[in-house]
Amino acid sequence: MSKHGTIRRYTLEIEKIRRGQFPSFQLIKDYLFEHGFEIGDRTIQRDIEQIRFEFGIEIKYDRDKNGYYIDYQNSLNIESFFRFLEIVNTAELLTESLLESKDSLKHISFDTGGGLKGIENLKPLLKAIKDNRKISFTHFNFHTEKSRKYTLKPYLLKEYQNRWYVVGIIGGFNEFRTFGIDRIENLEIKTETFKPDKKLNPIEMFNKTIGLVYSENTPQTIVLSFTQTQGKYVKTLPFHSSQRILIDDEHECRISLEVVPNYELTQQILKHGETVNVVEPQWLKDEIKEILKRTLKKY
Repeated sequence: MSKHGTIRRYTLEIEKIRRGQFPSFQLIKDYLFEHGFEIGDRTIQRDIEQIRFEFGIEIKYDRDKNGYYIDYQNSLNIESFFRFLEIVNTAELLTESLLESKDSLKHISFDTGGGLKGIENLKPLLKAIKDNRKISFTHFNFHTEKSRKYTLKPYLLKEYQNRWYVVGIIGGFNEFRTFGIDRIENLEIKTETFKPDKKLNPIEMFNKTIGLVYSENTPQTIVLSFTQTQGKYVKTLPFHSSQRILIDDEHECRISLEVVPNYELTQQILKHGETVNVVEPQWLKDEIKEILKRTLKKY
């Protein structure tokens, strides 16, 4: 079976376990069969082992409930894994449609915002991260409008709003810098290696924030109130993995977030215009109010 087929099988198994409330082995097997996978017990067992080995997702069996569950606490990068499955399966479905008919592209509209520039650097960057190799490149800064050469210890590839970024440490510094790969030129993977600092975990840092600007500050509780209609969109496309629904009725949809406030959070709030109101904290409410006042003066 193709790699796409294997990933699709992994997706179905994960989907059933996440939603099935401790499904038994037979229920997982039946679910796969319903979706066109007629496979043996050994293949499913091997899939569970491979998901653990390749992606660090711990699928365990609960004897009391006679079913399987995901051990979220001991699983590595689980949100990244779910996003990976989403990307791969979307690509597979589109590929199948295009193979069936070359006219399929007439019926598909992609976001034209970009994101493909520099995409050829993803594979070498990922290999450099895995091999702990330093990299050098020239990067263009939008603020200074100048290009500068950097040598970086790369730790992480991060996707945000259909663009990719490499996150790493420069020289003797002990904090992460983020560089858009669409603005990277003359990439060179060095033979020189480095020893990653185990005390630094960029994924954990970014997990506390929305977007690319992170800090060591303590996450705060952010409460936002949306109109009932806008709330439907917010529920299906959450701000952040910490999002929780507080109120959901005919008057409003109120959510809470546990994040470190940053520029991207402010931008996300402003993007929703008059359909959102900051309930707390008060300082953020005041900040949004002042931004709107300054904006209004421009019109």
